[in-house]
Amino acid sequence: MKRKQKIFNIVIYVVLIGGILVTVLPFVWMILTSFKTQNEATVIPPAIFPKIWQISNYGKVFEMLPFGKMYFNTIISAGVTVSGQVLLCSLAAYAFARIHFPGKNIIFTCLLAVLMVPSSFFILPQYQLIQKMGLLDTIPALFIPNLFSAFGTFLLRQFFMALPGELEDAARLDGCNHFQIYSRIMMPLVRSGLVALGILTLRFAWNDLMWPLIVNTSPKKMTLSAGLAFMQGQHITNYPVMMAGAVMAVLPLLILFTIFQKQFIEGVAMSGIKG
Repeated sequence: MKRKQKIFNIVIYVVLIGGILVTVLPFVWMILTSFKTQNEATVIPPAIFPKIWQISNYGKVFEMLPFGKMYFNTIISAGVTVSGQVLLCSLAAYAFARIHFPGKNIIFTCLLAVLMVPSSFFILPQYQLIQKMGLLDTIPALFIPNLFSAFGTFLLRQFFMALPGELEDAARLDGCNHFQIYSRIMMPLVRSGLVALGILTLRFAWNDLMWPLIVNTSPKKMTLSAGLAFMQGQHITNYPVMMAGAVMAVLPLLILFTIFQKQFIEGVAMSGIKG
């Protein structure tokens, strides 16, 4: 039995190590390529390490694109999207979880039905709304359609439903209304869920490619992902410079996830406590 257990553990470790390598190797290759020359990046067989580390590739990104402006656009778009979803989704989730009103279950079922429709189906009506609002090729056009999500409402509703009802009863005895209960009592208790939703929303908003390319045409009004797509040449692509831009684009997400990984994992793990 001990021998079988050891063999089983070895198999598990091999599978986990293989999964880690599959996940990490593309990032390592991206970083190494960002320091190579164009010839080293396209040579066959591929060169793993650069002969001379080309730090100048990171400076060329700002020469080829308004990278600083795109960085600012991405920060504004992602920041407003995260703030909007955390606020609006938490308000809706609290209402669906803790307030009894006619038709609540029907409305929530319709909300969940949105998750069954591919997001690409909403691109045309969203574009028409932005066009009628006169916001094409503007910064608000990047984040207005993403200020609310059905997934965020469902995720936070699970956290609110897991809280005991005695908290609300005690708060009502102290004279609190629904908004005071939501803001002063419930919100601090679902902090893990808020962090999880914030990180998931930030990752989506930071990496969004299709919508910025559709709604904006000026490079100075685009985000990082859309700007990096412009570096893909029709005949020749400067891969080291593109990888340098990708490294700078992904670095903030890696830092934030490293800082909040405990709350993120806890929030995702606890989202199914009660349904």
